[in-house]
Amino acid sequence: MTRLTSTRLADGRELIYFDDAGSPERDPGSLTDHRELPQRADPGELRYDALSGEWVAVAAHRQSRTHLPPADQCPICPTTPANPSEIPAPDYDVVVFENRFPSLGPAVGMIPGMPAWGTSGPAYGRCEVVSFTPSHTGSFAELGETRARTVVEAWAHRTEALSALPGIQQVFPFENRGADIGVTLHHPHGQIYAYPYVTPRAASLGAAAGRYFDDSKGRESLTSSILKAERQDGSRMVLEAEHFSAYVPFAARWPLEVHLVPHRQVPDLAALSGEERDELAHVYLELLKRMDALYPTPTPYISAWHQAPLDPALRPSGHLHLQLTSPRRAADKLKYLAGSEAAMGAFINDTTPESVAERLRAVASDSQRAIPEGAPA
Repeated sequence: MTRLTSTRLADGRELIYFDDAGSPERDPGSLTDHRELPQRADPGELRYDALSGEWVAVAAHRQSRTHLPPADQCPICPTTPANPSEIPAPDYDVVVFENRFPSLGPAVGMIPGMPAWGTSGPAYGRCEVVSFTPSHTGSFAELGETRARTVVEAWAHRTEALSALPGIQQVFPFENRGADIGVTLHHPHGQIYAYPYVTPRAASLGAAAGRYFDDSKGRESLTSSILKAERQDGSRMVLEAEHFSAYVPFAARWPLEVHLVPHRQVPDLAALSGEERDELAHVYLELLKRMDALYPTPTPYISAWHQAPLDPALRPSGHLHLQLTSPRRAADKLKYLAGSEAAMGAFINDTTPESVAERLRAVASDSQRAIPEGAPA
């Protein structure tokens, strides 16, 4: 079992070590942050956009956050005498801690209930950093399965804990990978946002899922029905395992886009069984390796875990799934969100989902060479 050890950084932020199964007990000395840090700032501000009905976080304090530091000044490498970092320990496996420059939080609470033009309030919520490895270089795809399984456990643990905080409506684990995506740290890591509202994308997906769920009298989720259709068609399937399947969606928006879906309807990562979490660590690594195998250089991506919001009207129809996307449309070309996409939200894809799926099947690792049942040879 993964071992958890919680502590506090010098300014009061929570930090949790997630040590791999079978690892030795953590040295108590690794729990003390010896830095002198300033007191944490109050939350930023949420402002309500009456035109769209959406909340916008105003976080001007993030302008001063660390931006692509050299390796010897990395804030999430283990602490050394020359670099007293955010991680007090001289070594670790996986670690989660509250972001020093959060978009939301550190306070939690309820946002205004009947917003209109001019409505604002504290940017309640929580933003956490998940460091996948003590190594400054590399990527998630290069982790071993034991370490990937520890990350899955961290995601599940934090999803459950953050969902229980006052006012939280949605928990979103994600990873931005690569300078082309806009990362501010080279060190392999992800983040978790706990929002005090249901985000626009989750609200849109939730509304569609709710309509389908109601029409089916609660017998099937929309995500389940789409997965069933993709598996029957086969042309966009990437891989199939016992508990999870991955496919390029029929109406993919991005040049590279894969959805990874559990066969069982669960609302979030915390609801996965032990066997499902074990398999997830394996198939997720496989997907990332295939993304990187498409081109001579590593592929930038956004890995986004869509979990059911905590809103009782949306949660019953929710179905956990991963959306893995990249703007890379060729070895030396990126897709930029310009007029149609950025202004109108009307996507135009430069690739066909079927050809992308075929390429991702072709670059399967040695342990995943079998073409999925129903897929074209």
